[in-house]
Amino acid sequence: MESSKLFIITLLVIQALFISHTQIQAAAPANSNLFREYIGAEFKNVKFTDVPINPNVDFHFLLSFAIDYDTSASPSPTNGKFNVFWDSGNLSPANVASIKSTHRNVKVGLSIGGDSVGNGFAFFKPTSVDSWVSNAVSSLTSIIKQNHLDGIDIDYEHFKSDPNTFAECIGRLITTLKNNKVISFASIAPFDDDQVQSHYLALWRKYGHQIDYVNFQFYAYDKGTTVPQFINYFNTQSSNYNGGKVLVSMISDGSGGLSPQNGFFKACSMLRSQQKLHGIFIWSADDSKANGFPFEKQSQALLAAPN
Repeated sequence: MESSKLFIITLLVIQALFISHTQIQAAAPANSNLFREYIGAEFKNVKFTDVPINPNVDFHFLLSFAIDYDTSASPSPTNGKFNVFWDSGNLSPANVASIKSTHRNVKVGLSIGGDSVGNGFAFFKPTSVDSWVSNAVSSLTSIIKQNHLDGIDIDYEHFKSDPNTFAECIGRLITTLKNNKVISFASIAPFDDDQVQSHYLALWRKYGHQIDYVNFQFYAYDKGTTVPQFINYFNTQSSNYNGGKVLVSMISDGSGGLSPQNGFFKACSMLRSQQKLHGIFIWSADDSKANGFPFEKQSQALLAAPN
């Protein structure tokens, strides 16, 4: 009898250890070969076909921007009724369909909000949660379907609402678009500013399970950021957006953050060695075109390389 009890206890211990190890493996972070690029905001005549696309990465273009403002000479908020503000001449629905047909690893999403519209800021300014969500779901569904798009990115940077209102509006928008099978992915694009973070962290706490990627704007940190500083920023934001796939980022005009010259790709390799490189995104194709997209090529080569 005692030997039977000992045998059962031994089996239970082994089983517990196995389950614990399996859970640790499942929870462990993993690298990704996701590359993302914002395009169309600066009207510099850039086309999808200008951008080099490595066939061995998952590639997302993010059209910038759809904004819930009217298109008059003095744009004003429209409570969730979105209009296209990207370079739709070069980045038309036909262009979207063509690039996706030519490159099966490409998906195209739209980014909403942005920094400015006309001569002023693009504010998030809902009249009410219910009316904003209703208008946003309707207008964005139309834009997404018309342009053959796959996902949505949230890039509001200025607010005339409290964080909870923002969280509820955006969270319900993403949830509805996913439930309606209008989009297959959603991302957010915060940066390290108290007002910005208060809004996005409120959204993350309530609706983080609906958000696939965090396009954190690490280039919003000071120009001249060092590799150790960048790694520290990354770890801090990964803690803030706990459980999220926080992507690293750079700005191709060199105006902020950690530049390639100062070690951006070294930092990426370091994170990759720690299984923390969930992807890379660049702002923006419009600025990269003048230099022949060297950082896009290098980013994708790094992501596509064997682990």
